[in-house]
Amino acid sequence: MRRKVLLMATVGVSLALAACSTGAKSSSGSNNSASAPSSSGATGRNVIDQTVTGTRGPNGESPTPVTDLTFTPDELAKLKAGNFKSAMFWLDASPFFTAVQNGAAEEFKRLGIDVVATGQAKDDAGTQANQIQTAMAKKPDVIISLPVDPTSAGAAFKPAVDAGTKLVFLSNIPAGYTYGKEYQSLMTDDLFEMGRQAAEALGKSLGGKGKVGILFFNSKFYVTNQRDAAFKSTLAAKFPDIKVVAEQGFTNPSDTNGIASAMIAQNPDLDGVYSSWSQPGEGILAALRTAGNTHAKFVSLDLDDPVIIDMVTGGRTVAVVVDKAWDLGVGMADAAAYALLGKKAPEFGVVGATTITKDNVADGYQQTLHQPVPEAVKKAMK
Repeated sequence: MRRKVLLMATVGVSLALAACSTGAKSSSGSNNSASAPSSSGATGRNVIDQTVTGTRGPNGESPTPVTDLTFTPDELAKLKAGNFKSAMFWLDASPFFTAVQNGAAEEFKRLGIDVVATGQAKDDAGTQANQIQTAMAKKPDVIISLPVDPTSAGAAFKPAVDAGTKLVFLSNIPAGYTYGKEYQSLMTDDLFEMGRQAAEALGKSLGGKGKVGILFFNSKFYVTNQRDAAFKSTLAAKFPDIKVVAEQGFTNPSDTNGIASAMIAQNPDLDGVYSSWSQPGEGILAALRTAGNTHAKFVSLDLDDPVIIDMVTGGRTVAVVVDKAWDLGVGMADAAAYALLGKKAPEFGVVGATTITKDNVADGYQQTLHQPVPEAVKKAMK
């Protein structure tokens, strides 16, 4: 879901996250717009303190790995003979969405499905609605997309629904849409796996003992809620000598510096810190530097170049867990092809995750984005 994996959530406000997270200057996502943060009161604790044993969709759907989607030779022949057309619409033109689109485009090409329209909405729901309306003149048989605003997206995609166009979504579903009726599949990350890997990375870096602080996304959004809860439950189960001594919610990534500073002041012997995704981690890392804490370890989720640079230059970051953005695109294209064949596409498909450490940065960028290490990161690695 890299950052991963950014994903668009509607929680009273619009938040671009990730399945695949955020940061306009990062490799994985786009800007966030959110209300002011609130403290980790009862509502915040309820968001993270949930029983999590595996990834589930927004309505409790069981996951299907995208690698399970396959085609027989006869099905491939039908697709190639069908003269089918596709369109793709995304939040923005960030490296994350570029990787998703490129993965889908390559798979559509393999399946013989033409791509007749693409669009990046620049975080604007009206722009996306206009792009969809314009593309319908080309009569696409399938559309794959991340809705900019799930609340208004029902109206934006209605022309496609009315035309019988098959829809496959990334991470969010337009309000009021039903699986098998208005849309054919939803895709995102293996959320539990991402949280689990983050907990294991931090636990191992601390030698299995220490004091940890958690900064979690303090709104109800299944992507971050499950990842955060998986991190906490895995840490408790596998590292009983690591104690969570502070938990604090945030709703605006720009406020994490102040939140982390207060947490560190109250817990000067903090050994580790986790945040829901990497872009808010930039504020946490700044707080650690300001406090002179040179031993605490930091882990997070979703690719963010500044956090990776901190890691490769000997900073506090020890690992970043990322989704496989390219594979998300492939999975979405395959689900769309299933729908064209009259096959039942998975209600909720997921892609795998990988942990990036200082030792495998290049491989990590390749796995998630199918791109080389950015120049700024490459320069920092020298």
